[in-house]
Amino acid sequence: MLSAMTKTLLALLIIFSLFHVPAFAVKKKSYIVYLGSHSHGPEVSSLALKRVAESHHELLGSFLGSHEKARNAIFYSYDRHINGFAAVLEEEEAEAISKHPNVISVFLDKGKKLHTTHSWEFMQLEKDGVIPSSSLWSKARLGEDTIIGNIDTGSCNTGGNVSCNRKLIGTRYFNKGYLVSAGLKSNSSFESARDHDGHGTHTLSTAGGHFVRGASVFGVGNGTAKGGSPMARVASYKACWPPVNGSECFDADILAAFDMAIHDGVDVLSVSLGGDPADYFADGIAIGSFHAVKHGITVVCSAGNSGPAPATVSNVAPWILTVAASTLDREFQSFVQLASGERFKGESMSKALPAGKMFSLTTGAQAKLANASAIDAMLCKEGTLDPHKAKGKIMVCLRGNSSRVEKGRQAAQAGAAAMILCNDKASGNDITADPHFLPATHINFFDSQALFSYVNSTYLEPMGTLTAPAAAFGIKPAPYMANFSSQGPNTVTPGILKPDVTAPGVDIIAAYTREQSLSGLEFDHRTTAFYIESGTSMSCPHVAGVAGLLRTMHPSWSSAAIRSAIMTTARTRDNRVSPMLNGSYVKANSFNYGSGHIRPNRAGDPGLVYDLTVNDYLDFLCAVGYNQTMIKLFSESPSYKCPKEASIVDLNYPSITVPKLTGSVTVTRKLKNVGSVGTYAANVREPHGVSVKVEPSVLKFDRVGQVKSFKMTLKPKWVAKDYAFGGLTWSDGKHYVRSPIVVSIA
Repeated sequence: MLSAMTKTLLALLIIFSLFHVPAFAVKKKSYIVYLGSHSHGPEVSSLALKRVAESHHELLGSFLGSHEKARNAIFYSYDRHINGFAAVLEEEEAEAISKHPNVISVFLDKGKKLHTTHSWEFMQLEKDGVIPSSSLWSKARLGEDTIIGNIDTGSCNTGGNVSCNRKLIGTRYFNKGYLVSAGLKSNSSFESARDHDGHGTHTLSTAGGHFVRGASVFGVGNGTAKGGSPMARVASYKACWPPVNGSECFDADILAAFDMAIHDGVDVLSVSLGGDPADYFADGIAIGSFHAVKHGITVVCSAGNSGPAPATVSNVAPWILTVAASTLDREFQSFVQLASGERFKGESMSKALPAGKMFSLTTGAQAKLANASAIDAMLCKEGTLDPHKAKGKIMVCLRGNSSRVEKGRQAAQAGAAAMILCNDKASGNDITADPHFLPATHINFFDSQALFSYVNSTYLEPMGTLTAPAAAFGIKPAPYMANFSSQGPNTVTPGILKPDVTAPGVDIIAAYTREQSLSGLEFDHRTTAFYIESGTSMSCPHVAGVAGLLRTMHPSWSSAAIRSAIMTTARTRDNRVSPMLNGSYVKANSFNYGSGHIRPNRAGDPGLVYDLTVNDYLDFLCAVGYNQTMIKLFSESPSYKCPKEASIVDLNYPSITVPKLTGSVTVTRKLKNVGSVGTYAANVREPHGVSVKVEPSVLKFDRVGQVKSFKMTLKPKWVAKDYAFGGLTWSDGKHYVRSPIVVSIA
């Protein structure tokens, strides 16, 4: 078991390969048959694993007519902690199996996506794993929180001639679900956990990479790189591959990866992927993460990149720590300087224009080919720009429809000297520093409107230039929410607030693979050891890194206590001490950021925590309507019984959400003292239109570990049409234990 090797082991459950693959239509499809838990002891024998597989063959064979047909249909038997199997079935067969008394659920493996903004920007990036040769996996100076001695690096399926070490202690890959869904036979490109893309290396290095001096992207943003838990040992579990019908990661492989990660004894799992919100027993991440949490593992997942639309947040199970994305106070600035004297701030990682020289400006529509539409040319689509009109000028392109970097390529091929990428209204203030093919910068919607006005209306020839990209710090306002970050409310269980927190997810520099070009486009041959990425894929490992630190600082804390510490110490104000804003510079709320933006130092000493046990989660499942039989199979505890009055609002969650409030509702919570002896007083910020009363309003703690409960009664003052947001803070003068309150009035 890997848990014997180190106090903190971070693992990454996302990672991917290189070649675009067409979908393969078949009548039979991949289904997950979920049976609950195994009750193996600490050490499981190969004979016991064989018996599990035989039991799966026997069950499926009773529906298919023979054991042989069952063996041919099953391609995964989950045999260690998760009980179930993945098989190729017809819809009628799946429906019949779902009626078996020992079956919790049977669901179609629809697949999931990575949560980077490359896919959100319509780029076809093929995702991959981890590059073992990255300097962030240095085995030197691992630190005092690791156990020194003989270390078994476990399975290390990296491919090539690079092995694991005392930092990167294991890699595994899982491809059977992908191959079945894609209708492919395996080959060498699918038999490795090696990173051919960069996403896995980027996210795992963000969570647990070692200190590396002189990290930069082509000299921009130079500094020392490190992960959130730089002294932790790390492992990767590759469960995602090239897109098939828009999906990169399949539940069959995700469950296999979870099952093995639990067996390996990891402490924290960072999962930067997700799908549409689904029933908890029809979601591989929800199932796998529950089994992980049962074994003391903290599971951190990305919230998704489907913002700014509401009700888009994914990974909403209450045992998951769900992370939104927001900005840092750092930008990679490249300014647009117009001959008129106007100056617009943009962001870029591209090369610079010659200093002191002005260039003519033209829009894509003005430089269009005769047979091209003005709309397509304004988007700088392939085959729309006239080289005679573009040569030597700065091309102004509108964002959308094609990737940001692809627009720059089209401008460069048309002979443009540079590009200004302009946001549309939907993109608002969400701008990104990209390594464009030519000098370029990206400006927000408001400045874009002013730029278009100048280019289209000036009597003189419009002229301008771009300043060289440079890192700037102390940017205000910061943080603010990324426009792409998925938002609440939670569509599966509205009484649980999601996301839980937000963390840096915009323009994050981390390790990258040299086996993939910067843009992911075939003609781009530029590579770098570090790269800049955006997405909730990037914010998720920030929080996973913090969870790793807390695990080392407080080894007795449960995963719920770690989540509580991170949530209740988060902030909702920016560096101007004003309320955080969304991507359109409008005041954000808890559906954007959950409890707020993380503060790792505060999380180490939260004072009080809202703790939860596995039975609390089982009570929650009873409250949302799962029956006793299903939960017994799920829980691995034959003695468990659903409480008679299970309530969602009484789950001891660090946030308080009451949808469709009618009359009076009383919510119960328990606080555990994990700090010093002290007396805490409650302070309430009432949601608009709701009265809130807390009893008792003072809690006195005489010892560490002491638990005290309180009740909160909420009553509507008047009928409201939308959600209202407030907060509860318990404080002893030193600690501030904050919980958001979210209410809608029916």
